Amino acid sequence: MSKSPTISFIGAGNMASAIIGGMLDSGFKAENIWVSAPDDDHLQTIRKRFGVSVTTDNRYCAEQADMVVLAVKPQIMADACRDIAPIAQNTRPLIVSIAAGLGAETLDAWLGGGLPIVRVMPNTPALVGKGAAGLFATESVTSDQKNMVQSVFEGIGIAVWVEDEALLHGVTALSGSGPAYFFLMLEALEASATEAGVEATTARKLAIQTMAGAAEMAAKSDQDPAQLKKNVMSPGGVTEQAINTFEEGGMRDLVSKAYSAAYKRSEAMAKELAGKD
Repeated sequence: MSKSPTISFIGAGNMASAIIGGMLDSGFKAENIWVSAPDDDHLQTIRKRFGVSVTTDNRYCAEQADMVVLAVKPQIMADACRDIAPIAQNTRPLIVSIAAGLGAETLDAWLGGGLPIVRVMPNTPALVGKGAAGLFATESVTSDQKNMVQSVFEGIGIAVWVEDEALLHGVTALSGSGPAYFFLMLEALEASATEAGVEATTARKLAIQTMAGAAEMAAKSDQDPAQLKKNVMSPGGVTEQAINTFEEGGMRDLVSKAYSAAYKRSEAMAKELAGKD
């Protein structure tokens, strides 16, 4: 990979835009970024916003790249990969996929075989620079290439490598789907407070700040969540009553069942998508 690599995005959706924004904030040069998509009007918006180069030609976009980021929906990934396969086989770029469910072996087959591939499971908080991404690299990916991918995704949050591709199902069920779990808790807390008479706007502000503050405390503390929870509780106090209610209601078991359901669905989707041509 060149000292100042060119990175091309096949697809120009919200996640691609978030990644590009993070790259630019981290010091990547706009002149080294290309983006392709079928909607030229949207591409022009991307060009004006970021100063990057754009094209409606996926093959031309891929041809410019040391690293190609596949940022299209899983359902159209096969067509996108087969479209750029002749170029990829000629230029041999690093391939980075942010599509959920599609295995590296499947992607490699669609691309003609033998390419270095990194799979990334990002999540939606990347849109505000607070993402949590799980990364997996095939054996042919070099350490320099891994460092490049990590630097890209650290521009929009944190990036953590897993050694086994199958673990990405667990990452999907944790951080990939996880924002929705916390939004559900936020929704329930806000509704309960509103029913108790707290004004809706006030309830939302307090619930959001409480959630953000708790996350920040957990991130900066050397104590585990169990101890942090105990630190908020007083014997016979208000918090203890709430926590006891959660425990008696089977919250831990429910979270485990929800996580397992998401994990199994991720596995099933991988098989379904791999079978689609």
